[in-house]
Amino acid sequence: MREFLVTVVIPTLAADENLLACLSSLDRQTFGDFEVIVVDNSAQGLVGRLHVAAKVLEEKSNAGFGAAINHAAAASRSRYLATINDDAVAHPGWLGSLVEAMESRPAAGMCASQVRLFGSDLLDSAAMVIAADGSSKQRGHLQPTGAYASGGEALLPSGSAAIYRRSAFEEAGGFDEVFFLYCEDTDLGLRLRRAGWTCLYAPDAVVEHGYSRSAGRASPLKAYLVERNRLFTILKNYPARDLIVALLASVARYFWHVAYLTQGTGKAAEFLSGGNPGWKLAIYVFRAHLAALASLPTLMAKRTAIRRSAKLRPSEFRALLRAHSIPLRLVAEL
Repeated sequence: MREFLVTVVIPTLAADENLLACLSSLDRQTFGDFEVIVVDNSAQGLVGRLHVAAKVLEEKSNAGFGAAINHAAAASRSRYLATINDDAVAHPGWLGSLVEAMESRPAAGMCASQVRLFGSDLLDSAAMVIAADGSSKQRGHLQPTGAYASGGEALLPSGSAAIYRRSAFEEAGGFDEVFFLYCEDTDLGLRLRRAGWTCLYAPDAVVEHGYSRSAGRASPLKAYLVERNRLFTILKNYPARDLIVALLASVARYFWHVAYLTQGTGKAAEFLSGGNPGWKLAIYVFRAHLAALASLPTLMAKRTAIRRSAKLRPSEFRALLRAHSIPLRLVAEL
């Protein structure tokens, strides 16, 4: 069995023409030492009907994004694991730029791509940033690509197009599958940072992404999962002092959501524009908190394990979050 330098993993649910476009873009990569594994989450064998040349792993049910990546990692032996969404198209130099960045910095456990909104010169993300309440957002979202044309260190990558060093990935235990969808990349990135790994941003590693096709831009499912998984993230990863601050800061974010809603703008207004009544948003937030409470024993066990393996002191972790922060107001607005 040949060992490739990189395994590129594509989780897919729809297995449609977008997946074919993604695979076609990988065929055009200037870097060649990689394999592709498509993880079919449809539970219907949809990828098999497309007769793709890549290796296919078929799930018995929709296992979610993180589980799909974990299963592909277990089925491969490459030094690096790259992730890309099935609705993303990679520019020819994407993978080569990620590998070059990682090879130049042995202490880097992960690297972010320059993710553009499909068919535009605007950014989806240039890595991720985080707010005081633990809400993670795409750095540079909706800004011109030139605003983030320089590489360097970042907080953590968006899983829509990223690369991870296998040794770091396995040391951290991979993605936490309980997240299912959304924020699992934030959780893994924070765990890697606390364990002492750094993150890079490679602006020449360009992909174009069809934003939030899986669950909609502001759908009920997304509203619930993002809020639940934000709570999972801070309960697992934040030191006690920062956890208290994050829980208090969430109240301020809720205030900004209401303020923007009265103006007909922001994420809450986007939720309403999709035909969803406003009172349901409060219900989803309440349900998210109930789910976090129900999961508390498991989250606390994971929290203890993370703390024991941490190489960053709480003060260093706090400084890292502040260096890559985004105001709560912008979380509610974007």
